[in-house]
Amino acid sequence: MDRRSFLALSFALVVPSIAAATVREIWSAPEAAKALDDGSIILIDVRSRSEWVETGLAKGAWPISMHERGFERRLFAARDLAGEKPIALICATGGRSARLLAALKRAGYPGFVDVSEGMLGSRRGPGWIARGLPLTGLEAALGGLPEELQ
Repeated sequence: MDRRSFLALSFALVVPSIAAATVREIWSAPEAAKALDDGSIILIDVRSRSEWVETGLAKGAWPISMHERGFERRLFAARDLAGEKPIALICATGGRSARLLAALKRAGYPGFVDVSEGMLGSRRGPGWIARGLPLTGLEAALGGLPEELQ
């Protein structure tokens, strides 16, 4: 095998491995629920406090509202606590989480994903609640929030 054939073969074998190692940016609610359950992601609910009270939160999600002061500091503190785990963002219908993901990407921050069907559903799917995925109340979610994020 000549050098050119060897390089072409090596490239063909390596590129799929690199692609598989990257984290997809859009996740369904069931994918996020499974990953949250097995501890392979951190899920942040960016909705407002009143939305959390109205519907509850995904069980295990960290409530960090993008509508409250200190959001940026808390988001990046969560990123630090997550280590190598992706941070999944969820809102009501995927609009806010998608815009936040786009802003983070433009600023060069990797490791974030969007649960684009949200809590209430969108064109990407029926949503966390309609799928019957585990929920918790605001007080329990706040109780599970690491001290660094409060």
